[in-house]
Amino acid sequence: MSFKNECALVLIKPDGIQRSLIGEIISRYERTGLKLLALKFVLPTEDLVEKHYSVDPNWKINAGEKSIQAYKVKNLEPPYKEAEKMGEVILERLKKYLSCGPVVAMVWQGMNAVGVIKKITGGTDPLASNVGTIRGDFTLDSCTVADVDDRAVRNLVHASGTPLEAEKEISLWFKPEELIQYSLVGESILYDVNLDGILE
Repeated sequence: MSFKNECALVLIKPDGIQRSLIGEIISRYERTGLKLLALKFVLPTEDLVEKHYSVDPNWKINAGEKSIQAYKVKNLEPPYKEAEKMGEVILERLKKYLSCGPVVAMVWQGMNAVGVIKKITGGTDPLASNVGTIRGDFTLDSCTVADVDDRAVRNLVHASGTPLEAEKEISLWFKPEELIQYSLVGESILYDVNLDGILE
């Protein structure tokens, strides 16, 4: 696949739905020039959520290590010292969070789609996300408060972390025939080598 046709999965999580931010979130990605290939409203099961986070076999350990490191940066004692155990706790919280209500699942395509979407979305912790990002602009939750409440951080959106992860996630949420291939007029401005034909 050409880097110009890179795809990414985006989920608007239950808090994004409840906050009526669907249109705002979609428009943030759309305005960059990314193309929406698929979209559906889904009520995920806990099993689907577990499969989603298990597309990376090292996800539990990686998530646990990041969380433990975040505690240390704040000079706090993590509740678990083992990364895998910490990852299991995070996964259980995510399963409850993402299955508590409907989500909007989407596939976006375009040049460097994964990186562009990550930049627009912001960091995992909304409190640390930059102004101008979805998480920085539209939520005031934080990982610290989520930990105190023993729940997942309410950060509105999931976005694929890598192109390989995106490929696996997309196949979990969508059938191949649900991805609609089509052309947008604006693609010639974004992708054509020369801008011939602007002047008549």
